[in-house]
Amino acid sequence: MDTDTPAPRRRMRADARRNYERLLAEAAAAFAEHGADFSLDEIARRAGVANGTLYAHFTNRRVLLEALLGDRMRALAATGEELLTQPSPVEGLTAWAHAAMAHTRTYRGLGMMLMQAVEDETSELHAACMAVLTAGEGLVARARAAGEVRPDVTAPDLYALVNAAAWAGEQSSEHQGERLLAFGLDGFRLSNTRPR
Repeated sequence: MDTDTPAPRRRMRADARRNYERLLAEAAAAFAEHGADFSLDEIARRAGVANGTLYAHFTNRRVLLEALLGDRMRALAATGEELLTQPSPVEGLTAWAHAAMAHTRTYRGLGMMLMQAVEDETSELHAACMAVLTAGEGLVARARAAGEVRPDVTAPDLYALVNAAAWAGEQSSEHQGERLLAFGLDGFRLSNTRPR
């Protein structure tokens, strides 16, 4: 018998589904207003359910963030795949970096959690983060092969730059975050490919 096959998920009862949707809505609103480290217990209170109900659906913060952002992260990875057809590899990489930073700015503090999830294979966010990182690697590899970025640039470099720029934007302004991202991307380029 194959023990690695996950058991099929049971369908939620109507009241459980309502609680689940209410918790997601309250979490999205609270994280948008206060950041990704907002109290889970307070989210449960705002949703009008017991703490145990929240933890029955979302055993920890990473599970809740995966439920909120997993589809968006997979869409970001798909965008990276689409940008592989961009005529200029470095422009495709740049467009994706800006899209990735916009995603990271969804909730204040999200970038730090995403960086941790890349390194933590037990994190519920790890698979979605790795899909994003893989998309970045395709774009970086294409730009390296075209001689448009330095040969030592890696996808983890790009991921770190995006998250650092998003963090800088949280600390000062989105404009400052965008400037930092632009400076970092410019540093990735080979000197003879930088725009004049």
